[in-house]
Amino acid sequence: MLPVLDEAAAGRWCRAAVDALSGARGRLDELNVFPVPDGDTGTNLLLTAEAALAALDAAGEGESAWAVLARGAVLGARGNSGTILAQVMRGLADRLAGAPPADGPAFAAALQGAAETAYAAVADPAEGTFLTVARAGGEAAVAAVAEGRSGLAEVVRAAADGARVALEATPGQLAVLREAGVVDAGGAGLCLVLDALVTTVTGVEPARPALVRRRAAGDAGAAAAHRHHHHGDRDVPHQPPAGPGSEVQYLLAGTDEAAVARLQTRLAGLGDSLVVVGVDTPTGREWNVHVHVADVGAAIEAGIEAGRPYRISVTPLAPVPPAAPVQGARAVVAVVPSEGLAALFAGEGVFVVTCGPEGVTEEDVLDEVLGTTAAAVVLLPNDPALTPVASRAAVRARELGREVAVVPTRSPVQGLAAIAVADPSRHFGDDVVTMAEAAAATRWAEITVAEQEALTTAGRCQPGDVLGSAEGDVVVIGPDPATVACELLDRLLSAGGELATLVIGPDHRLGDAACAHLSSAHPTVEVVRYDGGAAGVPLLVGVE
Repeated sequence: MLPVLDEAAAGRWCRAAVDALSGARGRLDELNVFPVPDGDTGTNLLLTAEAALAALDAAGEGESAWAVLARGAVLGARGNSGTILAQVMRGLADRLAGAPPADGPAFAAALQGAAETAYAAVADPAEGTFLTVARAGGEAAVAAVAEGRSGLAEVVRAAADGARVALEATPGQLAVLREAGVVDAGGAGLCLVLDALVTTVTGVEPARPALVRRRAAGDAGAAAAHRHHHHGDRDVPHQPPAGPGSEVQYLLAGTDEAAVARLQTRLAGLGDSLVVVGVDTPTGREWNVHVHVADVGAAIEAGIEAGRPYRISVTPLAPVPPAAPVQGARAVVAVVPSEGLAALFAGEGVFVVTCGPEGVTEEDVLDEVLGTTAAAVVLLPNDPALTPVASRAAVRARELGREVAVVPTRSPVQGLAAIAVADPSRHFGDDVVTMAEAAAATRWAEITVAEQEALTTAGRCQPGDVLGSAEGDVVVIGPDPATVACELLDRLLSAGGELATLVIGPDHRLGDAACAHLSSAHPTVEVVRYDGGAAGVPLLVGVE
């Protein structure tokens, strides 16, 4: 039982929230009918929470965990509900970052304040939504303190219980929820986040009923509820503009509060579901802008006039359903870190997802899997950090009728080994096993350059040192890429090997030196060389 919520506990709370949202993502997506029934609320909340956690995992010492989590959430927020969740996190950080660990009264005040700032971030707030549930949670926490139940555990339980009561009431506040027989999806996600807080503080997970569809408005009970709660036109939420419409979202830098205020006014006239959230970053204040509009160009132009928009995404609000899978068709989808490798894999008949500077998302992988139209798909993540992303995309693809298997390749060279033995004439399961065996039998290594001082398995490295890693562990440190590459190849081939696959980055001279060394020191080893590797990895090696 935690008496106070310190920064370490904040990180554990975020991790627990990610786990909870991950487990409930599909159910939350199914509940999503407001502001548009695009079935992505659970996914957007999860991606936002994951962005916050990733920022914390990557942060150095000296900065408040609350501030880091808020910045990660705001800069990585996805969709309407995700952006509002990010604003709640930013509101908590405004009050808790740099302050002593929060006891019950301090957290109650922070949660209530965070709910108020979330309302302020939404241009046209509607009741019966995420905002309503957030406000109820804050009010319940403050009420518990006023009643003398001021211990942290009592406060967080009161917040979670108050939010859940408000969630159950949302169908009586929004007709679209009532007619669909659902509670608000964003509010349901926030309840899971607050329940994760209860678990973090008390060690006991709250027992809650499952999130499922209720009776639709056509039955007698719901009709009676409709009559009881109807208050005329003011209860009808302001809907997105006529026409198909799109969700536009971008980050905005190089601006100021006055320009953002003008942007909000302009976007409010263009569309709906407008949420603008600002956060301080090491390079200045930035904003996450989210809006539903019919005129995508005008929304982006407004951002250009206000500052420097980047990471722009445009998603149709009425998504086209994926094409039906072609029975008997096979495909391989690979995630790769560079355009050169993308061309290499594509040349082998593989569908490719290329990682940009911000990495790759579950949605990116899922879209590529569905875009193949194949009934059976093998996924190659080619990076241990991306295996969970590929696995989640595979689960969702299976729900949509695809047969998908993830071969957990840890490097692009393992992916190339898997592709080399793929045979569509085999039974799909047998082919997957063969590809997995080929990947596992391929020892992999890489050359990188240290960005900061660190203690590695080969000793301490300094910024600029060349690192040679085998199977993810640093085994060679040196000043010269060619020297490190040759020693790395010797270590890798000391255990034997008949085929060495080299993927060369931008410096072709390094590839020449590596090939020359193999020719002289290991003349019996067959060498296959590919150019076009990622700039950050001068050399990739696979040995079979």
